[in-house]
Amino acid sequence: MPSWLSLVLPIAAFVLLVVVFAIVLRRTGRIVSLTREGDRFRRSVEDLSGRIDTSLGGVIDRIDAVRRHQVPPESISDNLAAARDAVEKYEAEAARLHGPVPAEDVRAALLFELERAGRALEMVAHGCELLATSRSGYRELEAQTAVKRGYLNALHAREAIARHADDLASGRTMDERRWLSSRLND
Repeated sequence: MPSWLSLVLPIAAFVLLVVVFAIVLRRTGRIVSLTREGDRFRRSVEDLSGRIDTSLGGVIDRIDAVRRHQVPPESISDNLAAARDAVEKYEAEAARLHGPVPAEDVRAALLFELERAGRALEMVAHGCELLATSRSGYRELEAQTAVKRGYLNALHAREAIARHADDLASGRTMDERRWLSSRLND
C-alpha cells in the first residue's frame, strides 16, 4: 500500500464522519425547533383558552341570572359590552396564533367558536333590550328566547374552546381531534 494512501484514508474517514455528524445535527435541530414551536403554540392556546373561559364564565353566570329572572336585564349591559370587547380581542389574538401545520385546525376552530360566542352575546344583548322595553306578549317571548339561545350558544362555545385546548394539550393528532366532528357528519 502506498504511503500517501495510508494518510488519505484516515483523513477521508474523518471528513465522512464530520459530514454525517453535521447532517444528524441539522436534522436534530429541525426536530427540536418543531417541538419548541409546538410547545409554544400549545402554551399560547392554553393561556388564551383559560382567559376566554374566565371571561365567558362570568358573563354566562350573569346571563343565567337574567334568564332565571333573578336580576333585571338592564343590570348586565355593562357585562355584555365588556364581554363582547374581550371576545373581539381574543379573536384578534387567536388570528395571530401560528403553530405547527397539524395544529392549524385548532386555530381555525378557536376563531369559529369565538365568532360564535360574539354572536351569542349580541343575541343576549338584543334579548335584554327587548326585556327591558316590553313586559308581556310576543316581544317578551322573543326576548326570553333570544336570551336563552344566546346563553346556550355562549355556553357551548366556551365548552368547545376548552375542548379544543385540551385536545391540543393532550397531544392528539389531527385525525383524533377531528373524530368528533366526523362522527357528527355521518
